[in-house]
Amino acid sequence: MALYLLYESASGYGLFLAHGIDEIGQNTEAVRNSVVDLNRFGKVVRIAAFNPFESALDALNQCNAVSEGQMTEELRNFLELSLPKVKEGKKPKFSLGVADPKIGSHIQEETKIPCQSNEFVLELIRGIRLHFDRFIDNLKPGDLEKAQLGLGHSYSRAKVKFNVNRVDNMVIQAIFLLDTLDKDVNSFSMRVREWYSWHFPELVKIVNDNYLYAKLAKFIEDKSELSEDKLSGLVDILGDEDKAKEVVEAAKASMGQDLSPVDLINVKMFAQRVMELAEYRKKLYDYLVAKMSDIAPNLAALIGEVVGARLISHAGSLTNLAKCPSSTLQILGAEKALFRALKTKGNTPKYGLIFHSSFIGRASAKNKGRMARYLANKCSIASRIDCFSEKSSTSFGDKLREQVEERLDFYDKGVAPRKNIDVMKAAMENDLNQDTEMEVENVSSKKSNKKKSKENEASDDGDKENTAANGESKSEKKKKKRSLEERLESNGKENGEETEKKKKKKKSKVVEIVDAPTAVSEGKKKKKKSSVE
Repeated sequence: MALYLLYESASGYGLFLAHGIDEIGQNTEAVRNSVVDLNRFGKVVRIAAFNPFESALDALNQCNAVSEGQMTEELRNFLELSLPKVKEGKKPKFSLGVADPKIGSHIQEETKIPCQSNEFVLELIRGIRLHFDRFIDNLKPGDLEKAQLGLGHSYSRAKVKFNVNRVDNMVIQAIFLLDTLDKDVNSFSMRVREWYSWHFPELVKIVNDNYLYAKLAKFIEDKSELSEDKLSGLVDILGDEDKAKEVVEAAKASMGQDLSPVDLINVKMFAQRVMELAEYRKKLYDYLVAKMSDIAPNLAALIGEVVGARLISHAGSLTNLAKCPSSTLQILGAEKALFRALKTKGNTPKYGLIFHSSFIGRASAKNKGRMARYLANKCSIASRIDCFSEKSSTSFGDKLREQVEERLDFYDKGVAPRKNIDVMKAAMENDLNQDTEMEVENVSSKKSNKKKSKENEASDDGDKENTAANGESKSEKKKKKRSLEERLESNGKENGEETEKKKKKKKSKVVEIVDAPTAVSEGKKKKKKSSVE
């Protein structure tokens, strides 16, 4: 039986025919020895067909399909054209050797071509990979290496490109910066307190909040200038009129020393910096909450945004956290205590970073360990849902939080909690209801948009009809004017004809009248002539 070998290179698909398989007897050791020598290996393996890729994008698509164990249409056409045709009802007299069993099974399912993948085939493909540039004609030295380098870069780049909105590295950086800012703001606030206390020591006892203290230090500046006129400004800052009056009274009887204008300017500038840092810390916290709602909504709903972000940061990524079992997640952040306990054979820690959750604090002393184990279990489920689910929703996180609340009630009051399967079913139903509501909202929005478009079209049509009616009315008016003018002209013509007829009649009468006396005169003349004769 002939053995064909499929080799996927960076420049194209190659199909090789292995000769003398029966003589070799599929001896893997003999093939391994002959791989290094091209003269010996070339007698066993020869190229049968080669199909180059059209472009770098085509090569990337083919590489992605092969890595996932899928046969593309291009590979199918290449195999059907290059391999011997099999008559219907007969077994093929050849087999196809592939490196990956997944793609071999897919090829066999789709094309009925028998495929095999074993040590013997892998050794043959290793030899093909070693001498591939010698098998292909018109291949310049260095072209194959360039193709492999370019395809490797594009393949790695495509694999690294995840959803931009779900990149957990932003959460890791934000929580590190948040912890650093907390330390810096606290230390700088203490420095402002110490510095300004030389001038106004009584203010420390009145105002405990660091941000308000820095704001007041900037507002008051010189205590000797503080009077009742600035009381409204103090009320705006403190929000309490009694405290504002107390500050004014303390400034009048203060024991602090005076500061020069330059020192006061420096204190004011430093207080302004502390205020800006505190405001930036608030904005960064809001950013962290927004990112956690996109990346790990269920984990944030269960344990809180800050603790969830610390867990992701300590694990390295959300994927690493999802891979951790609940027992590892329970003691994340307490590694030193764990190894110290293992070394000294003492008690191992019961919790790590999840101790900062409010659930551990609410549990009684004897139930803290049990509560930490249960909470770590739910956090592990929430992180896996967030990591591997395509859509983000807080339905599972809310239900898991309800389970933890029920467990607390069970430890304190003995109320039996619901079963996990019932809670998960309710969460799935809730998730489906949310999806249907979203679809209904989308459909309704589309319908409303369609109605608006129809109304706009109707209004446009109405405007057109109005314009058409106006046009028709104008045309009718013009026609009426023309008909009136024509009637007036016809009446004028008729009147003219009648006047002409009347004039003719008058002329005829005049003519008759004129002719009558002439006839009479002519009769008299005839009578006179007759009498004379």
